[in-house]
Amino acid sequence: MNAHVERLRQLVTPPEGVARRADWEDVIGELGVGLPSDYRDLMYTFGGGRVDGYLWVLEPRCSNRHYELLRSLAERDEAFEMLWEDGEAKPAQLESPGARVIPWASTDNGEYLYWLVESGSPPDEWTVMVNEARGDWWEHFDVGCVELLGQLLSGEVRSEILSSSFPLPVHEFRASGSF
Repeated sequence: MNAHVERLRQLVTPPEGVARRADWEDVIGELGVGLPSDYRDLMYTFGGGRVDGYLWVLEPRCSNRHYELLRSLAERDEAFEMLWEDGEAKPAQLESPGARVIPWASTDNGEYLYWLVESGSPPDEWTVMVNEARGDWWEHFDVGCVELLGQLLSGEVRSEILSSSFPLPVHEFRASGSF
């Protein structure tokens, strides 16, 4: 198991009997790129769900369409295409040829956490970008998704974009299937 997923298990208890394995080959085929191994381990250990009543970890093939990874990607791609064509500032990290973002988490407030996918970079080297709900403010974290989640929950790092009430003092994880 990935060391960052194991650390996350120490910070928050995974739900019992709800984590599942996605058909990664189908998901990767639809995405057109691989996915980081820490995220695949996260799905196996926790599945998709809500962390501390605020942050939703997106899941491939999630029964709740609002938290389904591939659907969220299509929605965000369409939204960014319109926003950037209308002149909203694009983050500098996305100006490189072939660079894109893929959402892996969202919040009830409308913020999204993305993998920054740069041309030629393998999935296990993807870092994380956070975008405010209704604007062009972005933060970049030079770590993978599960490492960042652990750092946020432990208080090692703070996001200026995410809610000041996140994380909670006592962490909780509720699986998407329980909603």
